[in-house]
Amino acid sequence: MTKVKITKTNGNITQVECDGHTEYGVYGEDIVCASLSSIVQTAVLGLVGVAKIDVNLERDEKRGYIKFNVPIDLSGETLIKVKAILETMLCGISDLHEGFSDFIDLEVK
Repeated sequence: MTKVKITKTNGNITQVECDGHTEYGVYGEDIVCASLSSIVQTAVLGLVGVAKIDVNLERDEKRGYIKFNVPIDLSGETLIKVKAILETMLCGISDLHEGFSDFIDLEVK
């Protein structure tokens, strides 16, 4: 099971942490794990490439671990971009969790 923890500060997502493989399918062929991974990694690419922020990324592919932090002092256009990227990511994760809750544990705090 993948444990997904999303932390919000003042209503904005400031940290995302995913730990473990979903174990929905065989390693390397697990469509749920691949879907979750794609959603989260695309958000990271958007934050770095589109919003141009440093996310302090930690990753361990073997373990199925990814964690990143978003600065809390963002404002203006950057904040708007970051919020859109991360809330879209959360929509994707929430939808995936709804269909595969036996394989993804989602906590938003």
